[in-house]
Amino acid sequence: MTLFEAIWKTFILGAVQGLTEFLPVSSSGHLTLLQRVFGFDENSLMFVNIMLHFGTLVSVCIVFRKDILALFKKPFKTLLMLIVATVPAAVVGVLCNSYIDDAFAGEKGLLYLAICFSLTALMLLVTEMVAKRRKKHTELGWKNTISMGLMQAVALFPGISRSGSTIFAGTVAGTKPEKLAKFSFLMSIPVILGGFVLEMKDIIFPDESTELICGTNEIIGMVVGVITAAIFGFLAIKFMLKVISKANYKWFSCYLVLLSLTCFWLDALAIL
Repeated sequence: MTLFEAIWKTFILGAVQGLTEFLPVSSSGHLTLLQRVFGFDENSLMFVNIMLHFGTLVSVCIVFRKDILALFKKPFKTLLMLIVATVPAAVVGVLCNSYIDDAFAGEKGLLYLAICFSLTALMLLVTEMVAKRRKKHTELGWKNTISMGLMQAVALFPGISRSGSTIFAGTVAGTKPEKLAKFSFLMSIPVILGGFVLEMKDIIFPDESTELICGTNEIIGMVVGVITAAIFGFLAIKFMLKVISKANYKWFSCYLVLLSLTCFWLDALAIL
């Protein structure tokens, strides 16, 4: 890969990762689709995912640095709720992550993406309808966080938005929008960090079939991708905080419907 190619490809992937990690449109779904288009092999794909997720981890830590520090102050209730909410995704990730990756990287991957994108679109429509009709809200509690944690586990499937699914669960449970927004984004930290650690494990302890080729051009490209993901992630979080307060998700839903139809079309014509 030439230096120019490495930079422009990772710049696009970084921008997409940064935006879609926090917008309710599924970052994993977008990266899976784009990486098919760009023709990354499986080993390069692993390294790209690791570094781009690190960039978005940086952005969420910067925006919510005060809230993160507050987690470690007594009585630690929010920290405990965050841990409990992370357990379902952790269990599903450890047990099923390789099977999910194989399924979406296979021949029917585009079809699975189309289905998951459409499911996310439906969730967002329901979220807006419920939010606009609800007049009373509840404080963030165990019922809210457990339901959000279960939906976050479902979002391990590419095309199912993590932020969209947790916001859906929190909205249906009646959580106050401002509390819902912060907790949803805080939930992303252990999940992104966990995914980072699991993928890094495969890099540090590769099996016989794993051969990573990371030349100077690829490393420079990755630096560009990480910085890009961090910047766009920061902007996406700020934007989503406003979106959640107004519960305006229909345009995201329309976009996902179009993306789902595109994936169906690409699968039917066997283009990718």
